[in-house]
Amino acid sequence: MKAAIVAGPNQIPVYADFKDPTPQPGQELITVAAAALSNFAKFRTSSGSVQFPIVAGVDGVGLNEKGQRLYFILPTAPFGAMAEKVLVKSENCFPLPEDLDNVTAAAIANPGMSSMAALKKRAVLQPGETVLINGATGNAGKLAVQIAKYLGAKKIIATGRDAAALRKAKDLGAEVTINLTLEPKALEEAFAEQFRGNGVDVILDYLYGPSAQILLTALAKNNQGSKPIRYVEIGAVGGPEIQLPGAILRALPIALMGSGVGSVSLKDSLAAIQDVMKAVGPAKLEIDTTVVPLADVEKTWNETSGKTRLVYVTR
Repeated sequence: MKAAIVAGPNQIPVYADFKDPTPQPGQELITVAAAALSNFAKFRTSSGSVQFPIVAGVDGVGLNEKGQRLYFILPTAPFGAMAEKVLVKSENCFPLPEDLDNVTAAAIANPGMSSMAALKKRAVLQPGETVLINGATGNAGKLAVQIAKYLGAKKIIATGRDAAALRKAKDLGAEVTINLTLEPKALEEAFAEQFRGNGVDVILDYLYGPSAQILLTALAKNNQGSKPIRYVEIGAVGGPEIQLPGAILRALPIALMGSGVGSVSLKDSLAAIQDVMKAVGPAKLEIDTTVVPLADVEKTWNETSGKTRLVYVTR
């Protein structure tokens, strides 16, 4: 079969022939239709603990031997999602809604899961609460706006550096937008304005770094209530570290937590992805995608921008 083969750590996949998979009891043999490129997929190809060669890709959609259209995740090594066929444990698959197309399903799974799991499992969002999404202009952040609205958030505050993308976030359901290119004092005041009065209930942070430090400082100075605030760190695009003085924690009724591999189980991650798939139609979830033939994997592997989801199709 044809596949995107990674010969060693940090190497770009090459489209070539790879051995066909043979299913064992408890496994699904899936003919792949589409698989999206994600940071998780890239991380798997960079690990020194993996026995190479392997096929790239950690999740996708396709048909099993019974003709069922499934979403799947974590293929059985050395097989991967970016191939004509793949082996996956049966418990790592579930059927797709009939009205959901392959490309959208493949594209939306990983970024949609990040906010669905964070909001439902970690923050336990309640209808009528206010959500601030720090970093709402990438694919995952824009989906977070839509999913928060779908789950019943009363008010959504979106931050980002791209003015056009912030306008899009408003179209998708954000009531307030904050441009992170503001000078630090102006940015702190923009945050402070949202934290006064009824304030916020949940913060999803895709950025961390300097914006998170300013955000937490403003929150400590301006929070006017005693209701608990759930701060969920999801990504660190803005930087891996912040300074967090103890005074900030003493000033706030805040729970700091993360959402990702380790803090969310595979079972809960799969449940979150399934919730996202079911929500695409009712919530009219949108995600920008770029469809690429799998044969072009080598020349497109490093072309991702974060604003569109690259989806490889096998035919």
